Amino acid sequence: MDKSKYTILLVDDEEDILDFVGYNLRKEGFTVMTSLNGREALQIAKKEIPHLVLLDLMMPEMDGIETCQELKRYPELKDTIIVFFTARSEDFTQILGLDAGADDYITKPIKPSVLVSKVNSLLRRIPVIEEESMVFQAGDIIIDREKYMVIIDGKEIQLARKEFELLSILATKPGRVFTREEILNRVWDDDVVVGERTIDVHIRKIREKTGTDHIKTIKGVGYKFDSR
Repeated sequence: MDKSKYTILLVDDEEDILDFVGYNLRKEGFTVMTSLNGREALQIAKKEIPHLVLLDLMMPEMDGIETCQELKRYPELKDTIIVFFTARSEDFTQILGLDAGADDYITKPIKPSVLVSKVNSLLRRIPVIEEESMVFQAGDIIIDREKYMVIIDGKEIQLARKEFELLSILATKPGRVFTREEILNRVWDDDVVVGERTIDVHIRKIREKTGTDHIKTIKGVGYKFDSR
């Protein structure tokens, strides 16, 4: 397992726990992000799409149960593993957490070696992450991400950078529906205020420039790439 490919989000209102657990996971090679509360964790998770969330149960502002339920609402986080990491070990608490949508439960305190072993086991549930090819073909379209080049029938198509990024994201996962919100988060920076109409305009330009209709509109949801 190449641990550097996996991102873990730690959520706990105690900084010393974040520091201690984060240190041990980073030492193993994982990419680790931290948050002191549920509201901030939602913002981070939505932007970074972690593979695993270790979530404390008792937190101010938004507790672990509510945070877990909110995380489960985001389609882009459907493959993220959510695990409660808490000192409360009562059966009813564990049941409450699992009913909220969590995938597992880890009780504090725990030895670092045991925690790392548990994290490794949890991440093995995720399909092996392959290196994304810089050049790939989707239907009759060839996309070179390194050169920002699109080729159709041997002819190079010039796309603006955002148009290229949008096409590339959709084409890498044919058939998957990307929500408008997910597209905005992945193509446009959070500090850039754009409306959903911006996506529609870029989709229209991509269709015009490529002369194809691979990108399908899913009314009320978003878009998908149909390679047929």
